[in-house]
Amino acid sequence: MWRWPALPSVTHSEIWSCSWCYASTDVGGEWFEVARPPYLPVGMRWERAVADGLPADVSHAFGIFNRTLCGIQKAGMSPSDYWWLPERENASGACREAAGGPGARGA
Repeated sequence: MWRWPALPSVTHSEIWSCSWCYASTDVGGEWFEVARPPYLPVGMRWERAVADGLPADVSHAFGIFNRTLCGIQKAGMSPSDYWWLPERENASGACREAAGGPGARGA
């Protein structure tokens, strides 16, 4: 798991992400809960990445640490309001390969 950087506070919360299956969870907060999202189908795990400098004709999946699943990092990258769908024609092949990894491994 990778620990996301966070500023300390009274209700300290951290985000941890798995480098193997790309799942993330919130740890801490006011009630010190551990929230774990369900394991979703590939087409519902990632949002489409949005950033200046990403090609408009290729759809990349927003991964963790402001990078796409295939490792592209751009300043100001964020997830969009739309799912990234690996079956679409314009889906990045490298993102598709990374997305298929956890499911193929039985995560």
